[in-house]
Amino acid sequence: MMRQYELVERVQAYNPNTDEALLNKAYVYAMQKHGTQKRASGDPYFAHPLEVAAILTDLKLDDASIAVALLHDTIEDTDATRAEIDQLFGPEIGAIVDGLTKIDRLQLVTREEAQAENLRKLLLAISADVRVLLVKLADRLHNMRTLDFMPENKRKRIATETMDIYAPLAGRMGMQDMRQELEDLAFRVLQPDHYQAITDRLGEMKSEFADTIKTIKTELSEKLKGDGIDARVSARVKSPWSIFTKIERKQIALEQLSDMIGFRVIVPTVADCYKALGIVHTNWKVVPGRFKDYISVPKHNDYRSIHTTIVGVGRQRAELQIRTEEMHRIAELGIAAHALYKEGATDIHKIENESKAFVWLRSTISHLTAGSSTEDFLEYTKLELFQDQVFCFTPRGRLIALPRGATPIDFAYALHTDIGDTCVGAKINGQIVPLVTQLRSGDEVEIIRDQNHLPPSNWETIAATGKARAAIRRAVRQQAQARAYALGEHMVSILLEREGTGLDDGEFKALAEGLGQPSKRELLIALGEGKIGGEDLDTQVMEVKGIKRRRKKIDLPVPDKAEGWFALKATDEFRFRVPGNPRSGPRAKAALTQLDFNTRVEVSPEGVVPGDRLVGIMTPDTPITIYPIHSDALSELYDSDVAWIDVRWDLAGREEHDHPCVISMQAQNKPGSLAQISTVIAACEANIHNLVMRMESPDFHRFIFQIEVRDLAQLTDVLNSLKLTAGISDVQRASVAEARSLDRLEWTAPERQEEPA
Repeated sequence: MMRQYELVERVQAYNPNTDEALLNKAYVYAMQKHGTQKRASGDPYFAHPLEVAAILTDLKLDDASIAVALLHDTIEDTDATRAEIDQLFGPEIGAIVDGLTKIDRLQLVTREEAQAENLRKLLLAISADVRVLLVKLADRLHNMRTLDFMPENKRKRIATETMDIYAPLAGRMGMQDMRQELEDLAFRVLQPDHYQAITDRLGEMKSEFADTIKTIKTELSEKLKGDGIDARVSARVKSPWSIFTKIERKQIALEQLSDMIGFRVIVPTVADCYKALGIVHTNWKVVPGRFKDYISVPKHNDYRSIHTTIVGVGRQRAELQIRTEEMHRIAELGIAAHALYKEGATDIHKIENESKAFVWLRSTISHLTAGSSTEDFLEYTKLELFQDQVFCFTPRGRLIALPRGATPIDFAYALHTDIGDTCVGAKINGQIVPLVTQLRSGDEVEIIRDQNHLPPSNWETIAATGKARAAIRRAVRQQAQARAYALGEHMVSILLEREGTGLDDGEFKALAEGLGQPSKRELLIALGEGKIGGEDLDTQVMEVKGIKRRRKKIDLPVPDKAEGWFALKATDEFRFRVPGNPRSGPRAKAALTQLDFNTRVEVSPEGVVPGDRLVGIMTPDTPITIYPIHSDALSELYDSDVAWIDVRWDLAGREEHDHPCVISMQAQNKPGSLAQISTVIAACEANIHNLVMRMESPDFHRFIFQIEVRDLAQLTDVLNSLKLTAGISDVQRASVAEARSLDRLEWTAPERQEEPA
C-alpha cells in the first residue's frame, strides 16, 4: 500500500506547488475513518481510495481532486458527515465528495424508468463540478481491476454498468486510455470466451510479427528523419474489445482481421503532421478509403489526429496515427489535459470554449432538464454516448456532426426540429437519394422541404439520433391526438344533434369530470382514442342534461323462464354462445328451430379468430346476424335502432384448430426484409398462407400476410413481436381492402435503386 509521503511525491512530480498539508490531512482522516474495514479481497479498505488517488496522479489532477479521491467513500461507508468534511476541508471538497456519494447510491442497471432517472442524477452531479466525473471514473477503474473478488452476479452487474455508462462517458470526455481499459475489463467479465480467444491471438501476433513491427518502426523513423522531421514512432496492438467490435460490425472471422497493428507517429508541429503524411503515402501503398483527417475536423471529444492505413513489410496492414505532442496528450487524458481546468476553472461555462466534450455535456444536461419523458431521455443519452460520428456539410458549408448510421432525417433534425418535421426528401452531393441512405463523412446534404408535411411514424425506425427519434415521436403523438380530438368532437356532435341539445362550457366541464377527464380537450382525445365508449358518453350526457331516456324494448324470442347459455353452431367453422336456454348440443339446435330463432354469420375478409369479440345484431323483423367487432358493417349500424347482443365463443373440441386472418405492416426497402418478417412470424409458431407486397415509396414497402393462428392470444403475440422488430412499423390487422387484395394476388416488385455516383 502506498505510503503518505509517496503520494505527496507523486503529486509534487507534476505540481511543485502542491498543498502538502491538505494531502496529508486527507490521507490521515480517510485512513482513520475506514479503520479496520476490509474489501472483498481481504485488503484494508483504505487501499481502495489510495489507489484511486494514484490513478488521478497519473492524470496530473489538482490537489482538491486528489484529496477527494482519498475521501470519496467516507460519507457513504463511515460515520463521516458532509458538515464535518466541509469544516475540515472546505465546502468545495465537501460538495464533490457529496456528489460522489449520491452517485454511489445509484443503480444504473435497472428497469428503464429507474435507470433513466439515475442517469439524470449522475449527469446533474457531473454538471455541478466535472471533477466528480474524473474521480468517479478513477473509482470505477480500480473497482474493475479488483472485480475478481466479487460474487459472479455482482461482477456482471458492475461490468454491464461499466460498459453501458462509464466507458462511453470516458470516451466522450476524450479519456481514451481509460475508456479502453474499462471496456477490456468489462469485456473479460461479460464475454470471457471471446476475450480469451482474442487475447490468445494477440499474444501470438506479438511474437509472430515482432520482426515486422520492428522493421516498420525503423523504416518510418529513418524516412521521416531523412526529410528533417524529428518523429517519435511507437507500435501498439489494438485492444481486445475494439477488435471484437470490428469483427461483429464487419461480420468476419478473427483470422480475417488484418489491421490489428497500429503505429503512432508523434511530430513537433501541425505542419509536420501533413508533411509526414506525404512521406508515408509516397513510400508505402495506401489502403483506399482508410484516410481520415481529424486535425481539420476534430472529433466530438476534442480528439485530433491524422489516420491512414498502409501495406507494410510482408503485406501486413498497419494503421498510422500522426499527431503532435499536444494532440497526443489530449488524446490520452481528454478533459484532464486542459490547462484551464488545472488553473481551477472547474465551471463548465468557462471551459467549454476549450473543450467540445463540455459542449456535449451541456447539451445533454440541457436536454434532461427540458422536461423530456423518461423514455426519450434514456434513448437520447445512450445514443449520444455510444455512437461514433460522421461529419457532413450543409450547402453553405456549416459542419454537422452525427452518429455513424445517421440518415438525412437525422441531418434535418440536427439543423432544426421544424426542418426535420417538414423534410420530404434530400440531396447528397447534388443527387436525390432515399431518406434511408446512410451518410458518410464529407457528404454535402441538402434537405428538401414541404411546409404541409408531417413526419410519419415509420421514420422513428430510420433515425439514428435520440434528438430525431424524440422529435418524430412527439410529432406523431401530436398528430394522433389531433386526429383523436377531431373524432371525439365529431362523436359528441352527432350525439348532441341526435338528442336535439347542446353543451355549454360548464356542462362540458361536468361531462369531462363525470368521465374521469381533467378537461374538455382530454375528454375529446380519450373519446377519439376509444378509451371512453359511446354508451358511457351517452349515459353521462343524459345525466348532465337531466334527460331520462326512453328506450325501445325489443323482446327476444327465447323460451319462458330461460336462464344461462345455450350453444349455437353457426357455421362449420365457428361455434358461438348466446344468452338463452341452458341446454346445449343437438337439443339446443332443436329448440332454436322450434322458436324460429334463425342466425347467420358475417365473416369479414380480414378473418375471425377465437378470442375476437363478437356481436349479434337483431331487429324484431330479421334474424340475428353475428359480426366480428372489427367488421366495417358495424360502423354503419352504430346509430341504427337495433339490438346489440354480446356473443361469446364455444370452442369445445376445436381448441387446436387453426384460423386464417390477415395482417398488414410497413417495412424498410432493404435486402432481407421479407426474410426478417417471415422469421418473426415463424418464431411465434404461426403459419404464412398467402402474401402480397406493394411499394409505397422508394424507401418503404407494404406487406400483407394471410396467416393461420390458433386464437387471439397467438395473433397478439405475432403483432407485438413484429412491432418490436427494427425496420418494421404500422403493424395491425389488415383493412378490408388490403385483405381482399390477397384474392387478386397483387404483387408489386420493388424497383432497383441505383447507388448515387
